[in-house]
Amino acid sequence: MPNLKDIKRRIQSVKNTQQITKAMKLVAASKLRKAQQAILAARPYAVKMMDVLNHLAARCNGDLHPLLDVRESNRHLFLIITSDKGLCGGFNGSIIRKMAKHLKDNTQNENSLIIAGKKGNDVFRNRPVNIVQDIIGWTRDFDYLKAQAIGENLATIFTEKKVDKVFMVYNEFKSVMQQEVVIEQLLPVVPENLEHQDGSFVVDYIYEPDEETILDELLKRYMTVEVYRAFLESSASEHGARMTAMDSASRNAGEMIGDLTLTYNKARQAYITKELIEIVNGAEALKG
Repeated sequence: MPNLKDIKRRIQSVKNTQQITKAMKLVAASKLRKAQQAILAARPYAVKMMDVLNHLAARCNGDLHPLLDVRESNRHLFLIITSDKGLCGGFNGSIIRKMAKHLKDNTQNENSLIIAGKKGNDVFRNRPVNIVQDIIGWTRDFDYLKAQAIGENLATIFTEKKVDKVFMVYNEFKSVMQQEVVIEQLLPVVPENLEHQDGSFVVDYIYEPDEETILDELLKRYMTVEVYRAFLESSASEHGARMTAMDSASRNAGEMIGDLTLTYNKARQAYITKELIEIVNGAEALKG
């Protein structure tokens, strides 16, 4: 027969855990609102800037800027964005699995990694892959200036021809319950084809002072904005995944408390019944 004290102790333990998961859910929900507002505000700017960049790059000579230099070699650099903390469901696992599969399927390439987030670093530092840099603690106070520093570092590595392509791997925020892992090429910048079938371009902009100067400035800003957007996408996805995971954990804890309470009541009832039987048997024995 189960021990009542052990069951009661376990019920209290699960209740304490449920209080923690509920608190973490509320904290994640608060952070999610801010992160969601930030990414929804950043997306239109990033999309429009890419539109202008496509127009410029399509009309300018690709040799005018090193970030447009398309090379045939296979040295690839990946910026992988994970979280510093766990308890966020499959957020980190989905990125790590997809990246591991990509590396396994592309062993002919010379791959190197820049890993943002402690969780990703903990996994890949024990694998046979070149880690160029790790960025630990970015989730605490990430801002536009830090994105600018990372973007400038990636641009420098590419322009110095240490790598031939730069990719970003992150969770794109779809909704609170849905995130999608994407592997997105950052460099070289490959503009979309804006020509009509007759060879003419779509409506263009008027540039001041000139296209080359604006292209140079726009490409620098493009690096910062794209890196900043990817980190914002990852931040919103992380908080959404954590909120969902903590909500699920709280509900599971509630179900477990219900099951344990039922077990406790049954065991208590059995103890009472046993004691009553012993009393009755004792009384009958005295009569005899």
